Amino acid sequence: MSPLTRAARNRAVGLLGAMAAVVATWTVAAPAAQADDMRSRQWYLDAMKADELWKVATGKGITVAVIDSGVDSTLPELRGKVLPGRNFDTGGLGRVDDEDTDRHGTNMALAIAGSGADGGVKGIAPDAKILPVKTGAFWNASWGPVHKGVRYAVDNGARVINISQGGPAFREETAAWQATVDYARKKGALIFAGSGNDGNGGPAYPAAIPGVIAVGALDTKGKVAKFSNYGPHLALAAPGVEIPGRCTNDKNKYCAGQGTSQATAIASGTAALIWSAHPDWTGNQVLRVMMETAGHNGPVPSKYIGYGSVRPAQVLLEGKGDPGAPDVNPLLAAQKASASPTTPQTSPSPENTGASGSDQAEDKGQAAGSDDGGFPLWAIAASAVAVVAVIGLVVAAGVRRRASTDA
Repeated sequence: MSPLTRAARNRAVGLLGAMAAVVATWTVAAPAAQADDMRSRQWYLDAMKADELWKVATGKGITVAVIDSGVDSTLPELRGKVLPGRNFDTGGLGRVDDEDTDRHGTNMALAIAGSGADGGVKGIAPDAKILPVKTGAFWNASWGPVHKGVRYAVDNGARVINISQGGPAFREETAAWQATVDYARKKGALIFAGSGNDGNGGPAYPAAIPGVIAVGALDTKGKVAKFSNYGPHLALAAPGVEIPGRCTNDKNKYCAGQGTSQATAIASGTAALIWSAHPDWTGNQVLRVMMETAGHNGPVPSKYIGYGSVRPAQVLLEGKGDPGAPDVNPLLAAQKASASPTTPQTSPSPENTGASGSDQAEDKGQAAGSDDGGFPLWAIAASAVAVVAVIGLVVAAGVRRRASTDA
């Protein structure tokens, strides 16, 4: 398969994921008074007991890298929180902290570490620092800049790597992804990635790479969102529906978004929150307690929610979860154990309280969550039309480029 065809496929799949992930179910102007603030719309923070959590930890001292389209540090909620970062989109050193016209990376940063200033969005880890690593609006990104971005992030102090994007990978790209993930793990970082928004069992990368913490999305009733991809690689789930962020076409307005992108950001923020309370833990230990205290129904791991939904209150307020061995990755160890026919699987946490998510029946369409959390058919149709158009444009551009090269 030619590089042009690979790029076209990556971009087409990425565009579908982007359109599926951001659906404006409400739009409001940036609040001028606290009476209309975004915190009141952040249902998941209440479900996760965030106000109580912040009395124990706030994410202070933890840097989260947002591998995405850049982060707009000029927003009130992100002032003073965004580090200089690096731009790998063009291969240069251009600024990445005020040029996110797509808003995707900005909204991930808000969900992770927004301060709530001026009635804006508050992140689950409001005192964490954001390291923006620009790899382009993710439907335009090739994987090369992302690999460089991940390595840059861990080399510059990021303990948590948030990759709210995904797409297909070919054999040689899978090997490159594994090398990148192994590099980050050896540096002690945790990589969270979205499972995808197609509502099927097809693997998205890097979520499907061993060592990556693949995250699925939950709706407002704690059930698996209809659009959330699933599979045996799923590790955790987090809220991913009705998540406020800045609108793509007007950064002065807020729109409700949904997708495994948002769920990944909340999971990343949760890791930062727990790590800030236990700075002496390794990434393996943070992940282990997240897995052990995750909320679920039925046996684990589930192909729909992995070990369950993130529940930082169980760790920070209840003192639950055994950090265990600092040098053993619990996810890789569990996957290795599950592959052994002589090793029984056990549940790391029998409890299921709060916005914990629910396991799905084998017929996902029958138990896909509430209607108000699903992805509307008109949006699917619109996405499909857009993808066809984009594929046409990309192929046409490739033909022109090839013709120019041959000339």
